Amino acid sequence: MLISSAYAQTAGDAGGMAILMQLAPLLLIFGVFYFLLIRPQQQKQKVHKEMLSKLKRGDRVITAGGILGRVTEVKDGADEVEVEVAANTRIRVLRGSIGEVLKPIGANDDKG
Repeated sequence: MLISSAYAQTAGDAGGMAILMQLAPLLLIFGVFYFLLIRPQQQKQKVHKEMLSKLKRGDRVITAGGILGRVTEVKDGADEVEVEVAANTRIRVLRGSIGEVLKPIGANDDKG
């Protein structure tokens, strides 16, 4: 007739395994994002913060805006650094806006 047969589901541990199989791709994606995106960015921020804390007078720097200059004054408690960009031309920049500390002119990586 019009009524079809109904079959009962098998009871057991298959429900727990199904949930695990559904969560496995999400956990895998999170792991990939952590090791390829989040962790390297945290390490980069740590290195940049350390570089800013070691900033001293006489260092050649590049700001985030692309300005090249030499540090003339570092205020310990303040977030400001004074940078000389030309002869007798000094600007104050935020410490966080310094993107890179350059090697001194004439410094070589070759030790031999």
